[in-house]
Amino acid sequence: MSFSIGSSSAGMGPRSVLEHFGSNQREGEMFNREVVTRMLQYLKPYRWRMVLALFLTIVESGLTLLSPYLLKEATDNHILTGDFPGLVRIAIYLGLTFIGLYFVSAAQRYVVSWVGQRMLAKLRSDLFRHLQRLQQGYHDRNIVGVTVSRVINDVAEINELFSQGVITLIGDLLVLIGIIVVMLTMSPKLALLTFIVIPLMLLATWIFSRQAKKAFRETRSKVAAVVGDLAEDISGMRVIQAFAQEKASQERFDKVNVENRNAYINAMSLSFVFLPAIEFLGMLATGIVLWFGGRFVISEEVTLGVMVAFLSYVTRFFNPIQELSRMYTTLQSAMAGGEQVLKLLDTPIEVADDPDAIELEEVVGKIDFEHVTFQYRQDTPTVLDDIILTIPPRKMVAIVGPTGAGKTTVANLVARFYDVTEGAVLLDGVDLRKIKQRSLRQFVRIVSQDPFLFSRTIEENIRYGKPDASEEEIINAAKMGNAHGFISNLPDGYQTRIHEGGVNLSVGQRQLLAIARAILTNPRVLILDEATANIDTITEVLIQQALERLLFERTAIVIAHRLSTVRKADWIYVIDQGRIREQGTHADLLAQQGMYYDLHERQFMGE
Repeated sequence: MSFSIGSSSAGMGPRSVLEHFGSNQREGEMFNREVVTRMLQYLKPYRWRMVLALFLTIVESGLTLLSPYLLKEATDNHILTGDFPGLVRIAIYLGLTFIGLYFVSAAQRYVVSWVGQRMLAKLRSDLFRHLQRLQQGYHDRNIVGVTVSRVINDVAEINELFSQGVITLIGDLLVLIGIIVVMLTMSPKLALLTFIVIPLMLLATWIFSRQAKKAFRETRSKVAAVVGDLAEDISGMRVIQAFAQEKASQERFDKVNVENRNAYINAMSLSFVFLPAIEFLGMLATGIVLWFGGRFVISEEVTLGVMVAFLSYVTRFFNPIQELSRMYTTLQSAMAGGEQVLKLLDTPIEVADDPDAIELEEVVGKIDFEHVTFQYRQDTPTVLDDIILTIPPRKMVAIVGPTGAGKTTVANLVARFYDVTEGAVLLDGVDLRKIKQRSLRQFVRIVSQDPFLFSRTIEENIRYGKPDASEEEIINAAKMGNAHGFISNLPDGYQTRIHEGGVNLSVGQRQLLAIARAILTNPRVLILDEATANIDTITEVLIQQALERLLFERTAIVIAHRLSTVRKADWIYVIDQGRIREQGTHADLLAQQGMYYDLHERQFMGE
């Protein structure tokens, strides 16, 4: 058996998270062309339904404009002349207009909602697909709750604007233009007097927009911080309670919660000032119509029906303006959310398949590190430095050493959770970067110190790596993994549902299930990352027996602090401060009375 090793300097950097996702978010424009262009692509598959929604909107706008005109006709031609049959006819027309408006409006809203929900689902699906393709380093650096906020909250804001908002905007503009044209047609003089308030409205909108742009971006940042802090604290609730830090945790959450509240109130207070201002201008316009319109009626410049229609049109004129102002707040929030969604979608995939990547047909299991240098990020220290390492197939190699020595980094590179900075890691002589990741991970499995189990049944968790496995295969894997015994004693057996985080199982039981899950997939290369840590001695015996069956005729990399796990290893590397300090068999290293001997003596003398 041949082993060779060069120098190394390892040590996995500590997990870093963003305290506030918005801390580095850029100050975007009020109208971000890129956000609009990219998001409209999600509406493209439904363009004909959007055309239908647009047509219904045009019809709705026309019916909205028709009813005041019918009031004018009723007043001038039938009420003032005493034409009761004509009045009945107009009343019927008006009733049909309202009925048509109801059904057209309902149909338009249904079509828009139908499109919106599909756009929402597609965008969230694309985000989740991209998150699964992103390297492990991205997930290490970003708070889970903040990412969830991007996928749920920000996408919802975008959907509200680009599905419902676009149609609403078009409808409101059509109503506004139509009202202006009709009013100018009926009485240009009275119309121009009524439109005196428009410059005031534009001034109010300009002032509001300047203040609202920053405020609504702040709300997106703060709500993400709340979700991120909440998700982290819920995940760490056991630690919070164990250290009696409920008060400190509450104070920290209250702080981000209050910041979110204040940001939201600040943004909404602008709307609360702006909307009443628009309403005041609407009342001012109504007053103008009553004052001047009344005088024009007395002087017979306009008819009473025209004045009645003007009053109705003025009310409808400012309703779209109020809707457009609300749409502006939606636009601000959607632009802020859209920038962050695009930022996530555009996050580069650092660990990607090579265009010429191959599918593995069979794996022998030989692993080579050829002058491997690695650092997690450019601004962090080098973790591995010019490593030269060969692990023969179907052999068990152990890597031991103190925490932070670089042991787990070796495992991460073999599984290709990260790509090397320099050099290459080879499997059966093929650079891992030339192998499709999906194909590679069918043959390489990791059993970690704290295995993750999904909130599903035990059977589904064991079957996870092989969805088409039969019930017999699952039971055999559980037996080989020494998990069948405790599973059979559970009330629902293999159909027992695992709670979130696996809290209804012991650490040892979770580990046995993880081993059974790995056995079922029959990997050729197995990485055990502290697989027997944090368990009792009796359970360790069960796990050791299961691992012996699992490791048979497989290439295995065993990372361990507890040296009882590695006594039977074919070769052992002792890593300290990123370098290989010693190597050899268990007996050889004890005979050297070096670092491994000291680690061994401290552990077993303690026991």
